[in-house]
Amino acid sequence: MQLHGSITALTTPFTESGVLDLNAWRAQIDRQLNSGTSAIVVAGSTGEAAALGDDEYAQLIELASIRVSGRVPILAGTGLSGTTKTIKQSKLARESGADIALVVTPPYVRPTQEGLKAHYLAVANALDIPVVLYNVPGRTGCDLLPETVAELCNHYNIIGLKEAVGDESRWQALYPLASPGFSLLSGDDPTFVRAMCGGAQGVISVASNAVPATFARICRMLEEGNLESARELDAQLGSLYGFLGVEPNPIPIKAIMALLGFGKGLRMPLLPLSDTHALQAQQMAELCKTMEQTQ
Repeated sequence: MQLHGSITALTTPFTESGVLDLNAWRAQIDRQLNSGTSAIVVAGSTGEAAALGDDEYAQLIELASIRVSGRVPILAGTGLSGTTKTIKQSKLARESGADIALVVTPPYVRPTQEGLKAHYLAVANALDIPVVLYNVPGRTGCDLLPETVAELCNHYNIIGLKEAVGDESRWQALYPLASPGFSLLSGDDPTFVRAMCGGAQGVISVASNAVPATFARICRMLEEGNLESARELDAQLGSLYGFLGVEPNPIPIKAIMALLGFGKGLRMPLLPLSDTHALQAQQMAELCKTMEQTQ
């Protein structure tokens, strides 16, 4: 299973009362499938996994599995601060219908590189579904370095890396690690086109919640070698990328998704987008509608 193209890290929709909005969830998945998305991520950080109960977590994956019906891979966010807990969460994801475990570096505990290597090997060895490594040091407090990735990428059950560090020097060290059995996936929307031009196979995106057809088209252009057209289309999303950083993810994207009709609100300690950015959110929702209509 080689991951590639536009992969969306789905937001989790809630109702006004704060429970899962399962109708909106089904509609989000249908929209992604109809737009050409190559895979979806359920209950990652963008999906507010930390605020979900185990029953809700399993329900989201189960419903996604039914809706997708094997058409695209389902990744589930399973990374926790402890190795044993990560394995347990990954097995729950598998039992619920996930195809791949997306395992972020252990948050807060700050393991060494040897600790990270031991963690990922233990997780990969314990599971009967593939593992995608996920590095986002700005959130977790630890950084999975390219030399450690190089020691993990040939493991039979580790099939990719989501790298959220957009620095080009980081990517120059990662590009040689790509292979038919190991996909490099950008986790940074503003730099994903550059990463794919350099040799990454795809992107796991936040923005593609709102513009799935646009992201899918950009990825198709890149895969076909139409680099300039891809860059031009990506440049039209610059203001959206900027807006998604005005407050911590997933606050801005959830504001846009609410305006597009997919769910309402977040779970504490995350609060809705501040009034300061309300007009900009409306402008971004209109931009997203316009972009999608032209794809």
